[in-house]
Amino acid sequence: MLRLIGRALWALYGLFALAVFCLLFVLVALLTVAVPRLAWRRVLTQWLARITLAMFGLRVATSGMGNLAEGSFVVVANHSSYLDGVLLQAVLPPRFSFVVKREAASMPVVGFLLGRIGVEFVDRHSHGGRQRGARRVIQRAEQGHSLVFFPEGTFDATPGLKRFHAGAFTAAVRGGMPVVPVVIRGARRAMPGHTIIPRPGRLELEILEPLPVTGPDATPDRLRDEARRRMLARLDEPDLAPPH
Repeated sequence: MLRLIGRALWALYGLFALAVFCLLFVLVALLTVAVPRLAWRRVLTQWLARITLAMFGLRVATSGMGNLAEGSFVVVANHSSYLDGVLLQAVLPPRFSFVVKREAASMPVVGFLLGRIGVEFVDRHSHGGRQRGARRVIQRAEQGHSLVFFPEGTFDATPGLKRFHAGAFTAAVRGGMPVVPVVIRGARRAMPGHTIIPRPGRLELEILEPLPVTGPDATPDRLRDEARRRMLARLDEPDLAPPH
């Protein structure tokens, strides 16, 4: 009985927190119109992400932040929940630009805010769109902009690491930026894909050592395979795309 009451109270609080989040989200989106600098707009959304995680009772533990201390990098992270982007926005330095699927650009308010913080949208469904998106991302990499990718491209309810697309690793090689694998744990349990209110708990973000993009082994395919191998070793989830 007490457990049922506790769940009911949390559900009520969760709905309240969700409503507060929506109001804050719209407010931040409006504020980005008046904030002139991209870095300031990213700091503003970083605080929104941190407040959101705290409101829903999500404790964040990070390790390896020193691996991103200085310089430009391409971060690649596993993708298991809508919380992944919020967590990375809350933790990563504001110099990072996210690369996300084009569908997010058409979402009301969300697409506007993502555009205001310099997100790169990539069309996955047409050959021409993929080519144009890849050229824009590579250009950003060649200019030295730090980038964040979810190389699996999407997530679903099945635990495990899917096959990686090569775009992040091609951009890293073209831009001469080390690849930094990042492992997210706890997001799938806290917010499965079919839910809209996260469960309280612990999120872990482990930033692994950078993979250099110099030398004969620094090809996109080899970087992809090595990053994936290191992430699987730390993720404690099955390999959904083992080599043939």
